[in-house]
Amino acid sequence: MGKGPFSFCRKSSRRRLKKAAEMTSQPPPAMIEIAASSPNHAVCNSVSAGPTAGTSSKVKKKTAGSRLWMRFDRFGQSELLECDKSVIIKRAAIPGRDLRILGPLFSHSSTILAREKAMVVNLEFIKAIVTAEEVLLLDPLRHEVLPFVDQLRRQLPQKSPFKICRAGSMDVQDSEMQFPNGGQWLPVPDAVEGFQSELPFEFHVLEIALEVVCTYLESSVADLERDAYPVLDELAKNVSTKNLEHVRSLKSNLTRLLARVQKVRDEIEHLLDDNEDMAHLYLTRKWMLNQQSEALLAAAPSNSHITAAPNLRRLSSNRSASLVTSNCLGDQDVEDLEMLLEAYFMQLDGTRNKILSVREYIDDTEDYVNIQLDNQRNELIQLQLTLTIASFAIAVETLIAGLFGMNIRCTLYNKQGIFNIVVGGTSAGCVLLFLLVLGYARWKKLLGS
Repeated sequence: MGKGPFSFCRKSSRRRLKKAAEMTSQPPPAMIEIAASSPNHAVCNSVSAGPTAGTSSKVKKKTAGSRLWMRFDRFGQSELLECDKSVIIKRAAIPGRDLRILGPLFSHSSTILAREKAMVVNLEFIKAIVTAEEVLLLDPLRHEVLPFVDQLRRQLPQKSPFKICRAGSMDVQDSEMQFPNGGQWLPVPDAVEGFQSELPFEFHVLEIALEVVCTYLESSVADLERDAYPVLDELAKNVSTKNLEHVRSLKSNLTRLLARVQKVRDEIEHLLDDNEDMAHLYLTRKWMLNQQSEALLAAAPSNSHITAAPNLRRLSSNRSASLVTSNCLGDQDVEDLEMLLEAYFMQLDGTRNKILSVREYIDDTEDYVNIQLDNQRNELIQLQLTLTIASFAIAVETLIAGLFGMNIRCTLYNKQGIFNIVVGGTSAGCVLLFLLVLGYARWKKLLGS
C-alpha cells in the first residue's frame, strides 16, 4: 500500500501537538521554586497543573478576575493560590470594597484596616489580608514583595504564639484567667498567657511588613542622598542647563518619596491616636474569645456549675466575641501594639527627617545659585552703566566733530595745525567728562568698588 497524500501533514501535526503537550506540562521556573519550598503546594483555581494520566492532558484556562495569592499559615507553611474576589471575601470574611484597596489604583497608598476576623494591610507594595490563622499575600512574585516572602518563611516557623502539637493543633491546657462570668472562673487556652511575652501572629506579620517597607524606604532615601549631594555641589559650581535638569528630576523623586513615607507615617499615627482601632487589631484574642464563648454556649445546658450570662445566649458568636473583647480590654491591653507601632513610627519619622534635610540642602543650593545669578546680574548692570557713560562721552565728541564738518565758513579752517589741537582737546574733554560721570556714579553707589 502506498502512503496517503496527507500522511506528511498528519505527522507534522502530531509532532506539533506532542511538542505543545511537553511545553504545557512543565510549570514555570518561579512556580517550581516556590513549590519546592512548600511541600503542601495547592491551588484554589488551578494555577498550574502537571501532566495528567493518559494521553489527553488538558490545561484549564485561567478564571476571569482571578489573581495570584500566596498563603502562609501560623506554622510557616506556604502555598500558591489563584482565587477570584468571591473566594477571598468568603475565606477572609471581609467586605468586597476592601479588595479595592488592594487594587492597582492604590499602588502607593498605605492603609491598615481592622475587620471582625481579618486585617487588611496595604503598605506600599505589600498587599495582604491577615487573619488569626493565616496571611494571604497578593502578587507574591513581584521583586519588591520577594523580601517580605523570605522574611515570612524565615521567621514564622521560629516564632509562633501558640504551642504546636504533632498533629498541628493547639495544645489547650487547663489554665485559668480572671474572667467574670456569673462569678465563676473560666478555663482559657494556655496561649493567652504568652501575649505579654510574645506578639500574636497578626502582629508578627504586621511587624515583618513594616520592617520590609521601612527598610525599602530607607534604602530609597540612601540612594537619593547618594545621588543628590554630588549633583547639588556640581550645580553650585557650574549653573548649566544639564545640571538644572538633574536637580529638577531629583526634586521630583524627592517629592514622590516624601509623599510615600508620609502616607505610611500618617497611617501609623492614625492608629496610635485611637486605642479602639488598635484593640480591634487583636485578631488572635478575638478569635480565642470567640471560640471560648462558643464553647460556653455549647456547654451551658449540660454544665450546672457554670452559669452563663443571659445576654451571652442571645448574642451570636461574633457579637459575643466583640462584647467579651470590649469587656476585658483596657488601656494596658494595647501596649504591645502601641510599642510596636511607635518603634516604626520613630523610624519613619527619622526617614522623613532625612528627606527633609535633603530638601533643605536643595533649597539652600537654590538660594546660593539665585544669589550667584543676582550677583552676575548686578555686574551686568554695572557694565551696562559704564558703557552708557562711555557712550555719552563719545557722543559729545561726535557732536563736536559733526559741527566742524558742516559747510560753514570759519576762520579756524585757515590756521595751520589747528586740526590736531581741536581733536586732542575734544578727546581730552570727553575723557574728563567720562571720568566725572563715572566718579559721580560711584559716589552715589551705583557702581561697585
